[in-house]
Amino acid sequence: MTDQNRETPGAIGGQAGHSSLFQSVPIEDASSQAALQPWVKMECYQLSRGTPVAHFDCLDLGTQQIVRECQHVSVQKIGCTPSDFCTVSISTEGPTTRFSEHCGAHENSVFFLPANAEFDVHVPAGSETAYIGFSQTAFLQGARTLNPALWSEPPANVLPLATNRRADFQEIVDLSLQAAQRTIGNGEVLDEDTLRKHVFHSVLHITAVSEDAVSPSLNDRQRALQIGRSTKELVEERLEADELPTVVEICTELGISERTLQYAVREYVGLTPVAYLRMCRLNHVRRMLAASDPETTTITRVAMRFGFLHLGRFAGDYKRVFGETPSETLNS
Repeated sequence: MTDQNRETPGAIGGQAGHSSLFQSVPIEDASSQAALQPWVKMECYQLSRGTPVAHFDCLDLGTQQIVRECQHVSVQKIGCTPSDFCTVSISTEGPTTRFSEHCGAHENSVFFLPANAEFDVHVPAGSETAYIGFSQTAFLQGARTLNPALWSEPPANVLPLATNRRADFQEIVDLSLQAAQRTIGNGEVLDEDTLRKHVFHSVLHITAVSEDAVSPSLNDRQRALQIGRSTKELVEERLEADELPTVVEICTELGISERTLQYAVREYVGLTPVAYLRMCRLNHVRRMLAASDPETTTITRVAMRFGFLHLGRFAGDYKRVFGETPSETLNS
């Protein structure tokens, strides 16, 4: 798997110089399940009868891995994460699912596995697990900006994180894999940088933000207005440079906490920062479609350029906001 030129059933490699590798393959034995994930030192043991062992979906973006495993037989995974590599993961409900010492299937939790940490996982037959792996240094830098109280020091072992956005994490995994399969399968070049950034900051926001942070003063309306204006300027600057702005970047650039940004943007435009960023991206898609040649422009490419992976939802949101479909804008 580490060589994208290797002929693996179900694997779709990119064009020359294209480093991403998407795979959707059945796993016939547990050792193969471990070997397909060379970024983690791991042994995988089959614990119940049957074949295939699992179905494995993976998008390897070099510095980021997105993995989904549908387990057909029970397995145990034992290993250790390398330096500067961490994962965020979930597993479907199951009474015997275990992530080290924690119950591995909890509807209100995601699991953070830090670098240099040993793990011992039991995944029963019929379960689905998903994880996204990336640089711990990059994660902690962003997490400390959003929630310094929780992330001042990295955990030494598996850390369950309570969240009401577990379904959002699953959707990020599913949509990323679908986007890769569709794009690479059509012989197109996957915009890896945009996808990596979108996935990373979406996961970061799910895992790093705490609802217990102290809200800013409600009387500080003048400062909120200044922050709101600065946020708008920064977002427009990034989008004009063909970059996707993130909440972490805004907080870092303005030297404020995520909670302060939440209050300021709500005061400024009546939206959460995430919703405001989405609306700004929608507006830029509209501008680009209106100025483009329908003979040489595809809606899918423009939508993905601005971070919209779920094309059906994008089209629905677009029509609700602008009163017309993306194709109507493009062909007007």
